[in-house]
Amino acid sequence: MSLDKFDVEKIRKDFLYLDGEKVGKDVIYLDTTATSQKPIQILDRVVKYYNYENANPHRGAHYLGWKATEEYESSRDRIQKFLGAKRREEVVFTKNATESMNILAYSYAMEKLEKGDEILITILEHHANIVPWQRVAEKTGAKLVYAYLNDDYSLDYDDLYSKINENTKIVSVTGTSNVTSEIIDIKTVVEKAHEVGAKAFIDAAQLAPHMKIDVSELDCDAYSFSGHKMLAPLGIGILYAKYELLDEMVPFNLGGDMIEYVYEDHSTFAKPPIKFEAGTQNVGGVIGLSAAIDYLEDIGMEEIFNYEHELTKYAYELIKDIENLKIFFPTDRPTGSSLSFTFTDIHPHDVATILDSKGVAVRSGHHCAMPLHTYLDINATARASFGIYNTKEEAEIFARELKNVRKVMGL
Repeated sequence: MSLDKFDVEKIRKDFLYLDGEKVGKDVIYLDTTATSQKPIQILDRVVKYYNYENANPHRGAHYLGWKATEEYESSRDRIQKFLGAKRREEVVFTKNATESMNILAYSYAMEKLEKGDEILITILEHHANIVPWQRVAEKTGAKLVYAYLNDDYSLDYDDLYSKINENTKIVSVTGTSNVTSEIIDIKTVVEKAHEVGAKAFIDAAQLAPHMKIDVSELDCDAYSFSGHKMLAPLGIGILYAKYELLDEMVPFNLGGDMIEYVYEDHSTFAKPPIKFEAGTQNVGGVIGLSAAIDYLEDIGMEEIFNYEHELTKYAYELIKDIENLKIFFPTDRPTGSSLSFTFTDIHPHDVATILDSKGVAVRSGHHCAMPLHTYLDINATARASFGIYNTKEEAEIFARELKNVRKVMGL
C-alpha cells in the first residue's frame, strides 16, 4: 500500500500516547517491536470487563461468574478463528510468547528427547527460543544445533536445511527476526522438518502482529505469540499447538482449575487447553487481545503489513548513506518493520539517549538476541521499529536526528 493512501491520521486519533501534554513530552515512538502502543478501543474494552464483568471464570455459579466465563471462552473462539486452528481446544492462554516456548520445552521436549536427539534453531532467535532449548539439551543430553547467516545478514537456508536429519526431533524458528527484520520462509521450514518426522515450532512474537498466518494451512506443530506486541495489554500470550501434541504433553503449571480430580496422593488432569491454564488467568488480557484482533482486522492485516513495510523501507532509504552507519537489514529478503543499526564509532546507548533528547524513542542493547550480536561481532545495536501509528514525517525526523547524532558527539 502506498504510504499516502493509508489513513494513518485517522488511526492516530485512537492512540492517547500522542497527547504530549498528558504524556509529559511529545514522543515519536519507534519501539513497537518491543511493545506496541494501545488504542483507546482496547483499553475501553478491558475497563468494561473490570467494571461490569469481573469474576473468576469456570468457578462461579452466579451471573458474573457466568459472564466472565462467556467472555473468556468466546475470546478463545475469536483467536481460534484468527489463527485458523481446527479446534478451539488448540488455543492455550499464557502470559506471553516466552511462557509458551517454555511450555513446549518443559511439557514436551523434556519428556520426549534423549541423548543423540537434535534441536535445530537459528542464530537469529530471541532468547525465548534459545534458553529453554539450552536447558532441555542440558537435562536430556540432546544436542542444540544452530543455522547461521549469509554475508548480507540473511538466513542461510542451505545451512539450515542441511542440518535437518534423522536425529532432528525439533525445529524451532522465529517467524521474523527482531534484529534483522527478515521474514522467515516458515512454510518450507515446516515441510522440511516434517520430512524427517521432526516437530516444527514457530516463535511468532514478531510475525503475528503484522501478518495473518493460517496455522492449519502452515501445518506447524506449535505457534506462539504475545498480545502486547499487537496492541493488546501486557501479560497475555497464546500457545497454539495441534491437539494431539497438547494431549500427550504433561502439564507445566500445577494447581487450581487445570485438574480433573485431586486425591491426597495423586491427581488427574483436565483435557487441553485447560490443563495448561492453572490458576486464575489474565481474563482482562484475554478479552483485550480479542478486541485487539478485531481492531487489526477491521483495518486489514494485509494493509497493515504493506504500510509498515513501506514505511520501514522509506526510513531505510533515508538513513542508509549516513557516515559510519552499519544497518543489519537484508534488502534482498522479505523484511518486516524494524531497522537495527550501529555507528562504528558511537555506542548504541549514546545514540538512543541523544535521539530521546529530541523526542525520538528507539531501542538500544542486544534485544534479547545476544548470540546473534556475538556472531555479528558487536555488543549492541540501536533499533527503530515502526507501527501503524507512525508516519512518513516521523521517519523523516528520525533520519534527520540520527544524522545529527554525529554532530552532538563532536564527530
